[in-house]
Amino acid sequence: MTAPLALRQVVAGLCDEVSPRLTSDAARVQVRRVRQRLDEPLRVAIAGRLKAGKSTLVNALIGRRVAPTEVGECTRVVTQFRYGTADRVDVVRRDGSRVSLPLDETGMIPQRLGVPAAEVAFVDVALTSANLRDLTVVDTPGLSSTNASVSAGARRFLFEDATAPIDDGLDADSAGAISGAEAIVYVFTQAVRDDDVAALEAFRSVSARLASNPINSVGLFNKADKLVEGPGDPWPVAEGLANTQAQTLRRVVSGVVPVVGLLAETTEAGRLTAADCEALRVLSGLPAADRTLLLASVDLFVSRPAPVPREHRERLLTLLDLYGIGFSLAQLAAHPTLGSGDLVRMLYQASGFPRLRHTLDHAFRWRTDAIKAGWALSTLEKAAGHADTIPDREVLRDAIERVLQRPEYHRLRLLEVAQQVSGGAVELPTPMEQELTRLALSQDPQWILGLPAAGPDELREAALAAAARWRVYAVAGASPAQSRVALVVHRGFHLLSQRLREGVAS
Repeated sequence: MTAPLALRQVVAGLCDEVSPRLTSDAARVQVRRVRQRLDEPLRVAIAGRLKAGKSTLVNALIGRRVAPTEVGECTRVVTQFRYGTADRVDVVRRDGSRVSLPLDETGMIPQRLGVPAAEVAFVDVALTSANLRDLTVVDTPGLSSTNASVSAGARRFLFEDATAPIDDGLDADSAGAISGAEAIVYVFTQAVRDDDVAALEAFRSVSARLASNPINSVGLFNKADKLVEGPGDPWPVAEGLANTQAQTLRRVVSGVVPVVGLLAETTEAGRLTAADCEALRVLSGLPAADRTLLLASVDLFVSRPAPVPREHRERLLTLLDLYGIGFSLAQLAAHPTLGSGDLVRMLYQASGFPRLRHTLDHAFRWRTDAIKAGWALSTLEKAAGHADTIPDREVLRDAIERVLQRPEYHRLRLLEVAQQVSGGAVELPTPMEQELTRLALSQDPQWILGLPAAGPDELREAALAAAARWRVYAVAGASPAQSRVALVVHRGFHLLSQRLREGVAS
Protein backbone atom coordinates (compact mmCIF):
# COMPACT_ATOMS: atom_id res chain seq x y z
CA MET A 1 0.00 0.00 0.00
CA THR A 2 1.27 3.51 -0.83
CA ALA A 3 0.71 6.34 1.64
CA PRO A 4 -1.83 8.78 0.15
CA LEU A 5 -0.01 11.87 1.39
CA ALA A 6 3.58 12.30 0.22
CA LEU A 7 4.94 14.45 3.03
CA ARG A 8 8.44 13.76 1.78
CA GLN A 9 7.56 15.53 -1.47
CA VAL A 10 6.32 18.52 0.51
CA VAL A 11 9.65 18.78 2.33
CA ALA A 12 11.54 18.29 -0.95
CA GLY A 13 9.59 21.22 -2.39
CA LEU A 14 10.56 23.25 0.66
CA CYS A 15 14.23 22.52 -0.06
CA ASP A 16 13.85 23.50 -3.72
CA GLU A 17 12.15 26.73 -2.70
CA VAL A 18 14.56 27.95 -0.03
CA SER A 19 17.90 26.88 -1.53
CA PRO A 20 18.16 29.77 -4.06
CA ARG A 21 17.20 32.26 -1.34
CA LEU A 22 20.00 31.33 1.06
CA THR A 23 23.03 33.60 1.21
CA SER A 24 25.46 31.18 2.89
CA ASP A 25 27.24 28.46 0.89
CA ALA A 26 27.29 26.23 3.98
CA ALA A 27 23.51 26.50 4.41
CA ARG A 28 22.91 25.77 0.73
CA VAL A 29 25.16 22.67 0.93
CA GLN A 30 23.20 21.33 3.92
CA VAL A 31 19.84 21.91 2.20
CA ARG A 32 21.10 20.26 -1.00
CA ARG A 33 22.26 17.24 1.02
CA VAL A 34 18.85 16.95 2.66
CA ARG A 35 17.16 17.23 -0.73
CA GLN A 36 19.37 14.49 -2.15
CA ARG A 37 18.68 12.10 0.73
CA LEU A 38 14.93 12.59 0.35
CA ASP A 39 15.16 10.99 -3.09
CA GLU A 40 17.19 8.02 -1.87
CA PRO A 41 15.69 4.70 -0.75
CA LEU A 42 15.16 4.02 2.92
CA ARG A 43 18.44 2.99 4.52
CA VAL A 44 18.22 0.02 6.91
CA ALA A 45 21.15 -1.02 9.10
CA ILE A 46 21.62 -4.71 9.93
CA ALA A 47 23.23 -5.06 13.36
CA GLY A 48 23.96 -7.90 15.72
CA ARG A 49 26.60 -10.02 17.38
CA LEU A 50 29.36 -11.91 15.58
CA LYS A 51 28.18 -15.20 14.02
CA ALA A 52 24.51 -14.25 14.40
CA GLY A 53 24.05 -14.75 10.64
CA LYS A 54 23.79 -11.09 9.60
CA SER A 55 25.52 -11.51 6.23
CA THR A 56 23.39 -14.55 5.36
CA LEU A 57 20.26 -12.47 5.92
CA VAL A 58 21.74 -9.54 3.98
CA ASN A 59 22.18 -11.90 1.01
CA ALA A 60 18.59 -13.06 1.35
CA LEU A 61 17.36 -9.45 1.40
CA ILE A 62 19.45 -8.57 -1.66
CA GLY A 63 18.46 -11.75 -3.51
CA ARG A 64 22.09 -12.58 -4.34
CA ARG A 65 24.91 -14.24 -2.44
CA VAL A 66 27.36 -11.36 -2.51
CA ALA A 67 28.14 -10.65 1.17
CA PRO A 68 30.77 -13.09 2.53
CA THR A 69 29.50 -15.12 5.45
CA GLU A 70 32.95 -16.22 6.67
CA VAL A 71 34.96 -13.84 8.86
CA GLY A 72 37.40 -11.79 6.79
CA GLU A 73 38.52 -8.22 6.09
CA CYS A 74 35.22 -7.22 4.53
CA THR A 75 33.16 -8.48 7.47
CA ARG A 76 35.04 -6.15 9.84
CA VAL A 77 33.98 -2.94 8.08
CA VAL A 78 30.66 -1.32 7.26
CA THR A 79 29.32 -2.37 3.86
CA GLN A 80 26.55 -0.52 2.02
CA PHE A 81 24.49 -2.34 -0.61
CA ARG A 82 22.55 -0.09 -2.99
CA TYR A 83 20.96 -0.31 -6.42
CA GLY A 84 23.12 0.43 -9.44
CA THR A 85 22.93 -0.02 -13.20
CA ALA A 86 26.06 -2.20 -13.06
CA ASP A 87 27.73 -4.31 -10.37
CA ARG A 88 30.52 -2.38 -8.69
CA VAL A 89 32.54 -2.62 -5.46
CA ASP A 90 34.33 0.49 -4.15
CA VAL A 91 36.45 0.62 -1.02
CA VAL A 92 35.96 4.17 0.27
CA ARG A 93 38.93 5.56 2.17
CA ARG A 94 38.65 7.99 5.07
CA ASP A 95 39.78 10.83 2.80
CA GLY A 96 36.92 10.13 0.39
CA SER A 97 39.03 8.48 -2.34
CA ARG A 98 37.86 5.18 -3.80
CA VAL A 99 39.52 1.93 -4.83
CA SER A 100 37.44 -0.20 -7.20
CA LEU A 101 37.49 -3.99 -6.93
CA PRO A 102 35.88 -6.72 -9.04
CA LEU A 103 33.60 -9.30 -7.46
CA ASP A 104 35.42 -12.59 -7.03
CA GLU A 105 34.87 -15.65 -9.20
CA THR A 106 31.85 -16.68 -7.09
CA GLY A 107 30.21 -13.26 -7.45
CA MET A 108 30.99 -12.19 -3.87
CA ILE A 109 32.89 -9.26 -2.38
CA PRO A 110 36.56 -10.26 -2.25
CA GLN A 111 37.82 -11.21 1.20
CA ARG A 112 40.88 -8.98 0.83
CA LEU A 113 40.11 -5.33 0.19
CA GLY A 114 43.62 -4.18 -0.78
CA VAL A 115 43.43 -1.17 1.54
CA PRO A 116 44.76 -1.08 5.13
CA ALA A 117 41.85 -1.51 7.54
CA ALA A 118 42.70 1.72 9.36
CA GLU A 119 42.16 3.65 6.12
CA VAL A 120 38.78 2.10 5.20
CA ALA A 121 35.68 4.21 5.86
CA PHE A 122 33.22 1.74 4.31
CA VAL A 123 32.66 -0.52 1.33
CA ASP A 124 30.15 0.75 -1.22
CA VAL A 125 28.54 -2.02 -3.27
CA ALA A 126 26.25 -1.19 -6.21
CA LEU A 127 24.22 -4.11 -7.57
CA THR A 128 21.60 -4.57 -10.26
CA SER A 129 19.32 -6.40 -7.81
CA ALA A 130 15.71 -5.20 -8.10
CA ASN A 131 15.37 -5.76 -4.34
CA LEU A 132 17.56 -2.70 -3.78
CA ARG A 133 15.50 -0.25 -5.82
CA ASP A 134 13.64 1.00 -2.75
CA LEU A 135 15.85 -0.26 0.08
CA THR A 136 19.53 0.35 0.82
CA VAL A 137 21.00 -2.26 3.17
CA VAL A 138 23.89 -1.43 5.50
CA ASP A 139 25.72 -4.44 6.95
CA THR A 140 27.54 -3.42 10.14
CA PRO A 141 30.47 -5.24 11.81
CA GLY A 142 29.41 -7.74 14.42
CA LEU A 143 29.35 -6.65 18.03
CA SER A 144 31.67 -9.00 19.85
CA SER A 145 32.47 -7.52 23.23
CA THR A 146 30.24 -8.09 26.23
CA ASN A 147 29.68 -4.36 26.61
CA ALA A 148 28.24 -4.33 23.07
CA SER A 149 30.09 -1.18 22.09
CA VAL A 150 29.51 0.12 18.58
CA SER A 151 32.69 -0.12 16.52
CA ALA A 152 34.41 3.05 15.39
CA GLY A 153 33.78 2.12 11.77
CA ALA A 154 30.07 1.67 12.33
CA ARG A 155 29.92 4.95 14.23
CA ARG A 156 31.68 6.82 11.45
CA PHE A 157 29.44 5.47 8.72
CA LEU A 158 26.13 5.52 10.54
CA PHE A 159 26.57 8.75 12.43
CA GLU A 160 29.03 10.87 10.45
CA ASP A 161 29.62 11.88 6.85
CA ALA A 162 31.87 9.03 5.80
CA THR A 163 32.47 10.38 2.28
CA ALA A 164 34.12 13.56 3.52
CA PRO A 165 37.04 14.33 5.83
CA ILE A 166 36.09 14.08 9.50
CA ASP A 167 36.70 17.80 10.01
CA ASP A 168 34.50 19.08 7.16
CA GLY A 169 32.97 22.02 8.98
CA LEU A 170 29.66 20.24 9.45
CA ASP A 171 28.50 19.59 13.00
CA ALA A 172 28.39 15.94 14.02
CA ASP A 173 24.62 15.83 14.51
CA SER A 174 23.92 17.25 11.06
CA ALA A 175 26.45 14.94 9.43
CA GLY A 176 24.92 11.99 11.24
CA ALA A 177 21.44 12.98 10.14
CA ILE A 178 22.55 13.15 6.53
CA SER A 179 24.45 9.88 6.32
CA GLY A 180 22.91 7.78 9.10
CA ALA A 181 20.54 4.87 8.75
CA GLU A 182 16.84 5.50 9.30
CA ALA A 183 15.90 2.07 10.60
CA ILE A 184 17.57 -0.95 12.15
CA VAL A 185 17.21 -4.74 12.08
CA TYR A 186 18.92 -6.37 15.05
CA VAL A 187 19.86 -10.03 14.54
CA PHE A 188 20.32 -12.46 17.42
CA THR A 189 20.04 -16.18 18.10
CA GLN A 190 18.08 -18.05 20.77
CA ALA A 191 18.12 -16.44 24.23
CA VAL A 192 18.20 -12.64 24.37
CA ARG A 193 21.04 -11.58 26.65
CA ASP A 194 21.48 -8.38 28.59
CA ASP A 195 24.21 -7.30 26.21
CA ASP A 196 21.84 -7.68 23.23
CA VAL A 197 19.59 -5.08 24.85
CA ALA A 198 22.70 -3.02 25.63
CA ALA A 199 23.73 -3.23 21.97
CA LEU A 200 20.46 -1.71 20.80
CA GLU A 201 20.74 0.95 23.49
CA ALA A 202 24.30 1.65 22.30
CA PHE A 203 23.11 2.25 18.74
CA ARG A 204 20.41 4.53 20.08
CA SER A 205 22.72 6.54 22.34
CA VAL A 206 25.41 7.14 19.72
CA SER A 207 23.10 9.34 17.67
CA ALA A 208 19.48 10.35 17.90
CA ARG A 209 19.45 10.37 14.11
CA LEU A 210 19.65 6.60 13.88
CA ALA A 211 15.98 5.77 14.19
CA SER A 212 16.76 3.07 16.74
CA ASN A 213 13.52 3.04 18.65
CA PRO A 214 10.70 0.52 18.87
CA ILE A 215 8.85 2.12 15.96
CA ASN A 216 11.71 1.82 13.47
CA SER A 217 13.51 -1.26 14.80
CA VAL A 218 12.74 -4.95 14.46
CA GLY A 219 14.36 -7.95 16.12
CA LEU A 220 15.30 -10.95 14.01
CA PHE A 221 15.59 -14.29 15.78
CA ASN A 222 17.84 -16.19 13.38
CA LYS A 223 18.73 -19.90 13.18
CA ALA A 224 15.36 -20.96 14.56
CA ASP A 225 16.01 -24.45 13.20
CA LYS A 226 18.72 -24.96 15.82
CA LEU A 227 16.08 -25.17 18.55
CA VAL A 228 15.47 -28.86 17.81
CA GLU A 229 17.75 -31.76 17.00
CA GLY A 230 17.57 -33.28 13.53
CA PRO A 231 14.67 -32.69 11.14
CA GLY A 232 11.98 -31.99 13.74
CA ASP A 233 9.62 -29.02 13.45
CA PRO A 234 11.20 -26.05 15.31
CA TRP A 235 8.40 -23.56 14.71
CA PRO A 236 6.18 -24.21 17.76
CA VAL A 237 9.20 -23.60 20.00
CA ALA A 238 10.47 -20.73 17.84
CA GLU A 239 7.15 -18.87 17.91
CA GLY A 240 6.89 -19.14 21.68
CA LEU A 241 10.49 -18.04 22.18
CA ALA A 242 10.06 -15.14 19.76
CA ASN A 243 7.04 -13.93 21.73
CA THR A 244 9.09 -14.07 24.93
CA GLN A 245 11.93 -12.21 23.24
CA ALA A 246 9.51 -9.59 21.97
CA GLN A 247 8.39 -8.91 25.53
CA THR A 248 12.01 -8.65 26.71
CA LEU A 249 12.85 -6.23 23.88
CA ARG A 250 9.50 -4.43 23.66
CA ARG A 251 11.07 -1.08 24.56
CA VAL A 252 13.72 -1.31 21.84
CA VAL A 253 12.11 -3.19 18.91
CA SER A 254 8.63 -3.24 17.40
CA GLY A 255 8.57 -7.04 17.26
CA VAL A 256 10.63 -10.21 16.87
CA VAL A 257 10.48 -12.40 13.77
CA PRO A 258 11.92 -15.96 13.82
CA VAL A 259 13.69 -17.08 10.62
CA VAL A 260 16.00 -19.75 9.26
CA GLY A 261 18.47 -17.48 7.50
CA LEU A 262 20.32 -20.22 5.60
CA LEU A 263 17.12 -21.42 3.90
CA ALA A 264 16.20 -17.82 3.10
CA GLU A 265 19.59 -17.17 1.49
CA THR A 266 19.58 -20.43 -0.47
CA THR A 267 16.10 -19.91 -1.91
CA GLU A 268 16.21 -16.13 -2.46
CA ALA A 269 19.67 -16.21 -4.05
CA GLY A 270 18.73 -19.14 -6.32
CA ARG A 271 21.47 -21.44 -4.99
CA LEU A 272 19.53 -24.71 -5.09
CA THR A 273 20.08 -26.26 -8.53
CA ALA A 274 18.10 -28.87 -10.44
CA ALA A 275 20.88 -31.37 -9.64
CA ASP A 276 20.47 -30.59 -5.92
CA CYS A 277 16.73 -31.16 -6.12
CA GLU A 278 17.29 -34.45 -7.94
CA ALA A 279 19.75 -35.59 -5.24
CA LEU A 280 17.12 -34.82 -2.62
CA ARG A 281 14.55 -36.76 -4.63
CA VAL A 282 16.84 -39.80 -4.72
CA LEU A 283 17.36 -39.63 -0.94
CA SER A 284 13.61 -39.28 -0.40
CA GLY A 285 13.14 -42.67 -2.05
CA LEU A 286 15.06 -44.44 0.72
CA PRO A 287 13.09 -46.44 3.30
CA ALA A 288 11.82 -44.28 6.14
CA ALA A 289 14.13 -45.95 8.69
CA ASP A 290 17.19 -45.22 6.52
CA ARG A 291 16.13 -41.58 6.09
CA THR A 292 15.66 -41.22 9.84
CA LEU A 293 19.15 -42.58 10.48
CA LEU A 294 20.73 -40.31 7.87
CA LEU A 295 19.09 -37.24 9.43
CA ALA A 296 20.06 -38.10 13.00
CA SER A 297 23.26 -36.00 12.81
CA VAL A 298 25.53 -34.18 10.37
CA ASP A 299 28.20 -36.89 10.73
CA LEU A 300 25.77 -39.67 9.92
CA PHE A 301 24.35 -37.76 6.94
CA VAL A 302 27.74 -37.54 5.25
CA SER A 303 29.25 -40.87 6.42
CA ARG A 304 26.38 -43.38 6.01
CA PRO A 305 26.15 -45.33 2.74
CA ALA A 306 23.65 -43.61 0.45
CA PRO A 307 22.85 -43.41 -3.28
CA VAL A 308 24.08 -39.78 -3.42
CA PRO A 309 27.86 -39.15 -3.34
CA ARG A 310 29.33 -37.83 -0.09
CA GLU A 311 30.52 -34.61 -1.80
CA HIS A 312 27.02 -33.79 -2.94
CA ARG A 313 25.59 -34.51 0.51
CA GLU A 314 28.17 -32.10 1.97
CA ARG A 315 26.98 -29.48 -0.51
CA LEU A 316 23.36 -30.03 0.53
CA LEU A 317 24.37 -29.41 4.14
CA THR A 318 25.96 -26.07 3.22
CA LEU A 319 22.76 -25.08 1.39
CA LEU A 320 20.03 -26.43 3.67
CA ASP A 321 21.51 -27.91 6.86
CA LEU A 322 19.72 -30.88 8.42
CA TYR A 323 16.43 -29.06 8.93
CA GLY A 324 16.12 -28.01 5.29
CA ILE A 325 17.19 -31.45 4.07
CA GLY A 326 14.73 -33.21 6.37
CA PHE A 327 11.94 -30.86 5.29
CA SER A 328 12.74 -31.49 1.61
CA LEU A 329 12.86 -35.28 1.98
CA ALA A 330 9.52 -35.29 3.81
CA GLN A 331 7.86 -33.20 1.09
CA LEU A 332 9.33 -35.27 -1.76
CA ALA A 333 8.43 -38.54 -0.04
CA ALA A 334 4.84 -37.35 0.37
CA HIS A 335 4.66 -35.86 -3.15
CA PRO A 336 7.00 -37.83 -5.47
CA THR A 337 6.09 -35.72 -8.52
CA LEU A 338 6.82 -32.41 -6.78
CA GLY A 339 8.68 -30.09 -9.16
CA SER A 340 11.96 -28.35 -8.31
CA GLY A 341 10.36 -24.91 -8.44
CA ASP A 342 7.59 -26.00 -6.09
CA LEU A 343 10.15 -27.45 -3.66
CA VAL A 344 12.12 -24.20 -3.63
CA ARG A 345 8.96 -22.22 -2.94
CA MET A 346 8.07 -24.56 -0.06
CA LEU A 347 11.57 -24.19 1.40
CA TYR A 348 11.23 -20.42 1.15
CA GLN A 349 7.99 -20.58 3.14
CA ALA A 350 9.65 -22.91 5.66
CA SER A 351 12.44 -20.36 6.21
CA GLY A 352 10.05 -17.86 7.79
CA PHE A 353 11.46 -15.18 5.48
CA PRO A 354 8.13 -14.20 3.89
CA ARG A 355 7.02 -12.95 7.31
CA LEU A 356 10.18 -10.85 7.59
CA ARG A 357 9.57 -9.41 4.12
CA HIS A 358 6.05 -8.48 5.15
CA THR A 359 7.28 -6.98 8.41
CA LEU A 360 9.90 -4.87 6.64
CA ASP A 361 7.37 -3.67 4.10
CA HIS A 362 4.89 -2.81 6.84
CA ALA A 363 7.33 -1.42 9.40
CA PHE A 364 9.92 0.31 7.23
CA ARG A 365 9.30 0.70 3.51
CA TRP A 366 5.65 1.63 3.90
CA ARG A 367 6.66 4.36 6.37
CA THR A 368 9.53 5.68 4.26
CA ASP A 369 7.63 8.89 3.55
CA ALA A 370 7.05 9.79 7.19
CA ILE A 371 10.45 8.59 8.42
CA LYS A 372 12.39 10.55 5.82
CA ALA A 373 10.21 13.65 6.11
CA GLY A 374 10.65 13.70 9.87
CA TRP A 375 14.41 13.23 9.53
CA ALA A 376 14.62 16.01 6.94
CA LEU A 377 12.63 18.51 9.01
CA SER A 378 14.76 17.76 12.06
CA THR A 379 17.91 18.28 10.02
CA LEU A 380 16.64 21.55 8.55
CA GLU A 381 15.74 22.78 12.03
CA LYS A 382 19.33 22.11 13.12
CA ALA A 383 20.62 23.86 10.00
CA ALA A 384 18.47 26.88 10.85
CA GLY A 385 19.86 26.93 14.38
CA HIS A 386 23.43 26.91 13.07
CA ALA A 387 22.87 29.30 10.15
CA ASP A 388 25.60 31.93 9.77
CA THR A 389 23.21 34.78 8.98
CA ILE A 390 19.88 35.94 10.40
CA PRO A 391 18.19 36.07 6.97
CA ASP A 392 19.11 32.42 6.29
CA ARG A 393 17.79 31.45 9.71
CA GLU A 394 14.48 33.20 9.06
CA VAL A 395 14.09 31.74 5.56
CA LEU A 396 14.56 28.19 6.87
CA ARG A 397 12.35 28.59 9.93
CA ASP A 398 9.53 30.24 7.96
CA ALA A 399 9.54 27.42 5.44
CA ILE A 400 9.58 24.75 8.18
CA GLU A 401 6.70 26.46 9.97
CA ARG A 402 4.57 26.30 6.83
CA VAL A 403 5.10 22.54 6.64
CA LEU A 404 4.26 22.12 10.33
CA GLN A 405 0.88 23.75 9.74
CA ARG A 406 -0.15 21.23 7.08
CA PRO A 407 -2.60 18.47 8.13
CA GLU A 408 -0.34 15.73 6.76
CA TYR A 409 2.35 16.73 9.27
CA HIS A 410 0.19 15.09 11.91
CA ARG A 411 1.50 11.74 10.71
CA LEU A 412 4.87 12.73 12.14
CA ARG A 413 3.29 13.82 15.40
CA LEU A 414 1.69 10.39 15.68
CA LEU A 415 5.02 8.66 15.06
CA GLU A 416 6.69 10.85 17.68
CA VAL A 417 4.16 10.10 20.44
CA ALA A 418 4.08 6.41 19.48
CA GLN A 419 7.86 6.34 19.92
CA GLN A 420 7.52 7.98 23.34
CA VAL A 421 4.97 5.41 24.46
CA SER A 422 6.65 2.32 22.98
CA GLY A 423 9.98 3.45 24.41
CA GLY A 424 8.51 3.74 27.91
CA ALA A 425 8.81 7.52 28.27
CA VAL A 426 5.01 7.77 28.62
CA GLU A 427 2.95 4.93 30.09
CA LEU A 428 -0.47 4.05 28.65
CA PRO A 429 -2.83 1.13 29.32
CA THR A 430 -1.84 -1.74 27.02
CA PRO A 431 -5.00 -1.62 24.80
CA MET A 432 -4.51 2.12 24.27
CA GLU A 433 -0.81 1.67 23.49
CA GLN A 434 -1.71 -0.96 20.90
CA GLU A 435 -4.37 1.28 19.34
CA LEU A 436 -1.92 4.20 19.14
CA THR A 437 0.69 1.97 17.51
CA ARG A 438 -1.77 0.81 14.85
CA LEU A 439 -2.82 4.38 14.11
CA ALA A 440 0.80 5.56 13.83
CA LEU A 441 2.01 2.68 11.68
CA SER A 442 -0.74 2.24 9.12
CA GLN A 443 -3.12 3.96 6.75
CA ASP A 444 -5.43 0.92 6.63
CA PRO A 445 -8.56 1.94 8.61
CA GLN A 446 -9.79 -1.66 8.95
CA TRP A 447 -6.54 -2.72 10.63
CA ILE A 448 -6.29 0.45 12.73
CA LEU A 449 -9.83 0.09 14.07
CA GLY A 450 -9.79 -3.69 14.35
CA LEU A 451 -12.75 -4.08 11.97
CA PRO A 452 -11.49 -6.22 9.06
CA ALA A 453 -14.93 -6.65 7.46
CA ALA A 454 -16.38 -3.16 8.07
CA GLY A 455 -17.48 -0.78 5.33
CA PRO A 456 -16.62 2.94 5.06
CA ASP A 457 -19.63 4.21 7.05
CA GLU A 458 -19.04 1.80 9.96
CA LEU A 459 -15.33 2.64 9.93
CA ARG A 460 -16.03 6.37 10.01
CA GLU A 461 -18.31 5.96 13.01
CA ALA A 462 -15.68 3.84 14.76
CA ALA A 463 -13.01 6.47 14.07
CA LEU A 464 -15.22 9.21 15.53
CA ALA A 465 -15.92 7.06 18.59
CA ALA A 466 -12.18 6.46 19.05
CA ALA A 467 -11.49 10.19 18.73
CA ALA A 468 -14.10 10.93 21.40
CA ARG A 469 -12.71 8.21 23.67
CA TRP A 470 -9.18 9.62 23.50
CA ARG A 471 -10.52 13.15 24.08
CA VAL A 472 -12.26 12.02 27.26
CA TYR A 473 -9.09 10.29 28.43
CA ALA A 474 -7.05 13.45 27.78
CA VAL A 475 -9.24 15.65 30.00
CA ALA A 476 -10.25 13.13 32.67
CA GLY A 477 -7.71 11.11 34.61
CA ALA A 478 -4.63 11.38 32.40
CA SER A 479 -1.33 12.81 33.59
CA PRO A 480 0.01 15.88 31.72
CA ALA A 481 2.30 13.70 29.59
CA GLN A 482 -0.50 11.21 28.87
CA SER A 483 -2.85 14.07 28.04
CA ARG A 484 -0.44 15.48 25.44
CA VAL A 485 -0.22 12.06 23.78
CA ALA A 486 -3.99 11.55 23.95
CA LEU A 487 -4.72 14.87 22.25
CA VAL A 488 -2.42 13.94 19.36
CA VAL A 489 -4.19 10.58 19.02
CA HIS A 490 -7.59 12.29 19.26
CA ARG A 491 -6.73 14.49 16.28
CA GLY A 492 -5.32 11.48 14.41
CA PHE A 493 -8.63 9.62 14.65
CA HIS A 494 -10.53 12.78 13.75
CA LEU A 495 -8.42 13.16 10.57
CA LEU A 496 -8.99 9.47 9.82
CA SER A 497 -12.75 10.00 10.03
CA GLN A 498 -12.45 12.97 7.65
CA ARG A 499 -10.49 10.85 5.19
CA LEU A 500 -13.12 8.12 5.36
CA ARG A 501 -15.93 10.67 4.83
CA GLU A 502 -14.14 12.13 1.81
CA GLY A 503 -13.64 8.61 0.45
CA VAL A 504 -17.36 7.90 0.78
CA ALA A 505 -18.22 11.19 -0.91
CA SER A 506 -15.90 10.49 -3.82
